[in-house]
Amino acid sequence: MSALPPPLAAIVPQIAAVADYEPFARERMSEAAWAYFSGGAGDELTLRENLAAFARLRLRNRVLADFSQAHTRCRLFGDDFDFPILLAPVARQGWLHPDAERASALAASAMRAGMVLSCQADVRLEDIARQASAPLWMQLYLQPGREDALALAQRAEAAGYRALVLTVDAAVNGPRNREQRAGPPERPLPPPVNLAGGGMPVASAVAPGQSLLETPQVRTAPTWRDVEWLRAQVRLPLLLKGIAGAEDARRALDAGVDGLIVSNHGGRVLDSQIATIDALPEVAAVAAGRVPLLLDGGIRRGTDVFKALALGADAVLVGRPCAYALAAAGAPGVAHVLHLLRVELEMAMVSCGCPTLADIDRACIA
Repeated sequence: MSALPPPLAAIVPQIAAVADYEPFARERMSEAAWAYFSGGAGDELTLRENLAAFARLRLRNRVLADFSQAHTRCRLFGDDFDFPILLAPVARQGWLHPDAERASALAASAMRAGMVLSCQADVRLEDIARQASAPLWMQLYLQPGREDALALAQRAEAAGYRALVLTVDAAVNGPRNREQRAGPPERPLPPPVNLAGGGMPVASAVAPGQSLLETPQVRTAPTWRDVEWLRAQVRLPLLLKGIAGAEDARRALDAGVDGLIVSNHGGRVLDSQIATIDALPEVAAVAAGRVPLLLDGGIRRGTDVFKALALGADAVLVGRPCAYALAAAGAPGVAHVLHLLRVELEMAMVSCGCPTLADIDRACIA
């Protein structure tokens, strides 16, 4: 076996679980970068609740199942995945590692896992596509204009991306108080390389005496009409990320979207939202197998993946754990996180008597 890269070789004896990467990442990140990647909105209630809600769920074990044909394979939009764990879109990975999104794509390819590239990436989407050997999806925002989103979607399709992920829950930023207290970064990054027209969520800061609701950015924020327009313009499967209730799930399906992602933006937009795992059953009841349903927010263990699948998700997205592993150990660290989560998921499947993902259901939750 080849030697481990120096950063990972130094810390691997102390890495037993995904969460163990976090303190090593903290040592390697500036105050501003740490606040950006680890913080949430307001008092960070939702950030913590995403984790706490998983911890409250209990599993029911089942014994003596036949595992002679067991596997974790799943199929999404015509692509086969070895296991139902994808890399979530994480912006500005150049703050985490010099190789930025290249390292994450390398790790995903090595593990044959899917990856959603953030539209605020620090590497051109075409460069990532040339490197990757696993399916890539492209994240979009509809701000500041839908023509910019369409242009990015067309670039992604031309480069071979397999699906589009439209983030719809960040028309404004939440009050990122931890970031405000940390101050500006010591090493500012250039503007995101894939966003010729901006494409960033609306900032929450307004001048004294000004109403946020009266700003042009809010008055012209995207609506369901924009989603319907984009769906009509693009050929790739379109998923909406940021769905957290039945009403929005129904409207999304009426708009013709091809998949739903239950998400609260990692607790970074609206504080006091319910945890994504608590929102999942309501959305799953609407999706009802009509479109693929994914979840992000709070995944730290393979048992968390198992719980999400039991409550109706077809797959999950993992963000912060991979960001911390990238900062601590580069591509090998990200690959290691995916491996740990997969093995823990498989352990839970064995203990709960579920040879395949199709066998994981609500009855597994005590």
